[in-house]
Amino acid sequence: MKFDHIAIAVKSIEQSSKIWKDLFGFTEITEGTEITESKVKVSVFEVGDIKIELIEPLSDDSPVARFLKKRGEGLHHICFEVKDIESTLEELKNKGAKVIDETPKRGVFAKKTIFLHPKSTGSVLIEICEM
Repeated sequence: MKFDHIAIAVKSIEQSSKIWKDLFGFTEITEGTEITESKVKVSVFEVGDIKIELIEPLSDDSPVARFLKKRGEGLHHICFEVKDIESTLEELKNKGAKVIDETPKRGVFAKKTIFLHPKSTGSVLIEICEM
């Protein structure tokens, strides 16, 4: 398992991207990619070996829209990359982790992803993605 990215929930990728590009000079590697299954639009920035993912809801019933209404903009989740998501999912469930989705979904860069419920991870939403 290795660190993959930090995700930040934002109301507007267009507005928030300016901070990461203009203020810090980070390179945007994807711009406004829509992931309709998750009801979000995503832009990803590279910061050395680390990625920062900005996520904007596509609809009011998106989980990210609910997050923004409850908590406002800010850190949404952290993501770790694994070689085999199915075996990692089983291992984590056997250790007591609660998963939000039982089957992996497609995320940015068409990676398979799952989310672990914050109730089983110290109140931190954690995403696991497959390389």
